[in-house]
Amino acid sequence: MERDISVIDLNDQQQLVIACDSIGGIGPKEEDSLQVSGKIVGKLGVRVALLEVLAVRARPVTVINTLSVEYEPTGKEIIKGIKEEMVDLSVGPEKILNGSTEENVATIQTGVGITVIGVTNKDDLKLANSKAGDILVAIGLPKVGGEVLTAADEIASLKEMERLLELNYIYDILPVGSKGIKFEAELLAEMNNLNLNLVNQAEIDLKKSAGPATVLLVTLPENRLDDLQQKISKPVNLLGNFYQIS
Repeated sequence: MERDISVIDLNDQQQLVIACDSIGGIGPKEEDSLQVSGKIVGKLGVRVALLEVLAVRARPVTVINTLSVEYEPTGKEIIKGIKEEMVDLSVGPEKILNGSTEENVATIQTGVGITVIGVTNKDDLKLANSKAGDILVAIGLPKVGGEVLTAADEIASLKEMERLLELNYIYDILPVGSKGIKFEAELLAEMNNLNLNLVNQAEIDLKKSAGPATVLLVTLPENRLDDLQQKISKPVNLLGNFYQIS
């Protein structure tokens, strides 16, 4: 089992981290299954890949949007949403955003692909840094489809990610998408060669899709949980703890 990113050696000191995501059938076109504005599509479309790259402590250097729609008006609105979602990044979208639209064939359904490329020093990359005794916490609640549109106060965002990256007691960060919290939590345990003891299975649906990464899994020392809850305004749920495989 592996995370949804590619890590490539750039040189002796640095690595490329690549993440991608796609959206289909969600947008303003006549055959879209879920009707939302192009701007919403852009905001939700770019956040997943950005969160994946940031979670391992890489710095985004390129964001590529491949849009299966015309630029005017649909693509233009999607790009506007992408830029709005990227506004909290230290590097502005005008420097790292690139992409393409479909100008040869008329489309009746929205399709979006996003690729984010980041760079990090090998010593800074964090893929499996948890240890026995660490606790596992979910930030945000699993939301999918139309639920995402009315749950801004309950889903993790780039702002929460930026706060987490400032906390030196946060070890692993793993965005949760369509596979659900339980799958990603078990993946995190396996990557760290640890077992996971789940303690809070009634408060949150661990198998529900978290759509466009509405949940961030975080590991940290147990004695820092109160501090984390004070730093993060979104729902923070203790899920369990790691213990050593015997």
